[in-house]
Amino acid sequence: MKKFFNIYFTCIKTAMARALAYRLNFVLSMLIALGWNALFPLVTILIYGAGASFPGWDFYEVLLIQSVFLLSTGFAFMAFNGVLWSTMHHIREGSFEIVLLKPISPIFFMIAANFDPECVGMIVGGTVLFTIAIVHTGVASVMAVGQFLILFTAGFAVMAGINMLMAATSFKWVGNSRIPEIFDSMMEFGKYPATIFPKPLQGIAAFVFPVSMIGFFPAQALLGDLEMYMIISIIPCILFMLFGIFMYKHMIKLYEGVGG
Repeated sequence: MKKFFNIYFTCIKTAMARALAYRLNFVLSMLIALGWNALFPLVTILIYGAGASFPGWDFYEVLLIQSVFLLSTGFAFMAFNGVLWSTMHHIREGSFEIVLLKPISPIFFMIAANFDPECVGMIVGGTVLFTIAIVHTGVASVMAVGQFLILFTAGFAVMAGINMLMAATSFKWVGNSRIPEIFDSMMEFGKYPATIFPKPLQGIAAFVFPVSMIGFFPAQALLGDLEMYMIISIIPCILFMLFGIFMYKHMIKLYEGVGG
């Protein structure tokens, strides 16, 4: 285990050194991410600014959901987003054999070697929005903070599963650059209170494709409105991550060279 931690932290240091070698590019990437984060709650601002609202939710409660979603996405992208693009590149170039020759697990190597420090901008932006929201909504209790951390970790597991599933498709579907757009559209449901959607859609977002765990459920915990079904939803989140890892490992076995 110590060996894997050492390798991972070495890869992080290497990624940071590589990013800082081109400081202007790194700074511009962060500023672009911060600018995008400033527009992230734009729809919510327009809705509440026009005098409308999401039934049962004030502006800062919705902002809290969206800030948690942004934080979860930022951490997951930093850890896993590069796996998709790197996998696609290796398969198109026929160089995935180099990964398979490494004396460690291919999936671990792909995760460690593709750590993306440029996602710091998303995390900073999410933290700013989260702070603003918490100042206005408050935290229900110390226990609520612990519940939030557990559910936030489950949301991170969902994001890990999504990224691994997208990367897994690259082995047989090389021209899959539109896959992230499809998953992004599905994840949109996690940005808003699940209670505004029909019951069947709430069930899908909680137990089938558990995107509610990325933003809505952890925010509910902080507000002191945690319900039993949200805790049960942790199970499909873990299963979703394990399924993503399983599919990636399975597709590696089917790899046949250039073009998958």
